[in-house]
Amino acid sequence: MTVIIANGRFPTHPTPLSYIERANFIVCCDGAANEFIENGGIPNAIVGDCDSISKENSIRFADILYLNNDQETNDLTKSVLFCVNNGYKNIAIVGGTGKREDHTLGNISLLAEYINIATVVMATNWGIFTPIKSTTEFKSFVGEQVSIFSIDHTKVSTQNLKYPLSNRILSNWWEGSLNESLYESFTIQTTGRVIVFQAYNI
Repeated sequence: MTVIIANGRFPTHPTPLSYIERANFIVCCDGAANEFIENGGIPNAIVGDCDSISKENSIRFADILYLNNDQETNDLTKSVLFCVNNGYKNIAIVGGTGKREDHTLGNISLLAEYINIATVVMATNWGIFTPIKSTTEFKSFVGEQVSIFSIDHTKVSTQNLKYPLSNRILSNWWEGSLNESLYESFTIQTTGRVIVFQAYNI
């Protein structure tokens, strides 16, 4: 698996940390590189406009620094595109949340854009976001907290959730939030882009 470390709060939960430990390729958004390196990490690539990385690290890792000054995309999207263009299409994003709320919302919503070019999830300190665009079955556990965020104006139905949806159009993000799994799996039926959040069993 390829891991992208974004410039949010560095993960502390075992799940995103395990993704980093098991990764065969690690890309740091340039704003995240300093902290990752300070904690003993060695990235395989550092991607972005390089306005945040320290001078020391920019020199030390000059051979894996990939400058992208495109002002129409953020460093997370630049990193995803870098991965895809280099054949890395199974991606876990960590550090995508936990700081400024506008950055958090932006990063989460971008998952709906990436679904067309890669298999991607975002692991936070609280759970995992997974974008889908067709009927999908999720592994789960009884009592798992589940939220459904519909990006497109499309009907959504569910199976095995406490509060079932039947051809429901979710016009605002709160409408599909705070649901609960009843079994060891649940299914979401949709033909549009939906982002699903599954909270860890804390």
